[in-house]
Amino acid sequence: MNLSRITKNQNVLHAIYIGMLCSSAYLAVYFAKNILGAATPQMIESGYTESYIGKVSSIYFIFYAIGQLVNGAIGDKIKARYMISIGLLMAGITNVVFSRLSLYYADIAVIAYGFTGFFLAMIYGPMTKVVAENTEPIYATRCSLGYTFASFFGSPLAGVAAAVFIWQDVFLISCIVLITMAAMCFFLFLRFEKKGVVKYNQYERKKEQGGSINVLIKHRIIKFTLISMLTGVVRTTVVFWLPTYISQHLGFSSETSAVLFTTATFTISFTTFIAIFIYERLNRNMDLTILLMFISSSSFFMLVYLVKQPVLNIIFIIIAIMSSNGAATMLWSRYCPSLRDTGMVSSATGFLDFISYVAAASSSTIFANAVSLIGWGNLILVWFGLMIVGIIVALPYDKFSKKQADSVKAN
Repeated sequence: MNLSRITKNQNVLHAIYIGMLCSSAYLAVYFAKNILGAATPQMIESGYTESYIGKVSSIYFIFYAIGQLVNGAIGDKIKARYMISIGLLMAGITNVVFSRLSLYYADIAVIAYGFTGFFLAMIYGPMTKVVAENTEPIYATRCSLGYTFASFFGSPLAGVAAAVFIWQDVFLISCIVLITMAAMCFFLFLRFEKKGVVKYNQYERKKEQGGSINVLIKHRIIKFTLISMLTGVVRTTVVFWLPTYISQHLGFSSETSAVLFTTATFTISFTTFIAIFIYERLNRNMDLTILLMFISSSSFFMLVYLVKQPVLNIIFIIIAIMSSNGAATMLWSRYCPSLRDTGMVSSATGFLDFISYVAAASSSTIFANAVSLIGWGNLILVWFGLMIVGIIVALPYDKFSKKQADSVKAN
């Protein structure tokens, strides 16, 4: 499509406006979310213990998970302008409070960082809802693809910051980014509302569809809840501990680990485009794409366990994470926007993200303790086992799977 045709198509223009703003906001969110993981090697060298970092990350994930559940439901009632801008602003404040209090008031700092997670959880549900309700299905996929890419690209940005600055300053930078983005979202969403680019509550569930739970069950929420749990452990917890894995298990210095983490997560950030490319080549069959992603991820986690050579080991773990994230891309970029006719996009998305981070919170503490108990090698086998479960979950058990795939093709 040439530029002149794009500028004449209001639907495309509106999708571009909304997609660019949402992607920018979500990049800020994931930059902030990955700061702690990127800074962990520095913090450990400064005297913090792995158990303390594990506690901080677990509390953060718990607060984030609860925030997704609560804010997802609220996001179906309140304008995205308020939800997103307030969430970014408050997260910026609590993020810097953690870095300044952690040396002297460790317990208070943990709670402050937990609230960072709660406030950041005000973004995704309302964002997905505003995209789903104000763009055509094909453009909704492209928009969600954009901010899903942004979510992965936030990790290498955090790695770059951790490689250049001391860890306290990295938190300060993230505070500035979040507050700046909060102001931009408030005023640009206000402008979009006045111009008619963004409208709210255009879709509501029909009474004859039944209750909320029944509607979501018909849309296979149970299957995708399990997929959310499994991919959440990899995309959140495994990536969080990746710098420490590179440093402790593979023997690199904290500085080199930060650089390798940046390179790894930069590569991982392209997962969304690869996943959508594969999805298109498979005739837009979401179920088959998810199944192949889990098969690939389990295979490469086994190679991570078997191959000890550091460079190959890092390459294999990157591909394993990318494959799991490919399944996550189908969940967030295809499944969630497809729920717009239910009128519960924000609620359902918030619930799935809640489940994802409950799994991440639980696994973060377990992984931190498992390193000393069973070692990194056996922990890799645990990650492999999770992806095997993913294969089982992704198998098409019923006829409805085919119907859903056919409906997705139609879009």
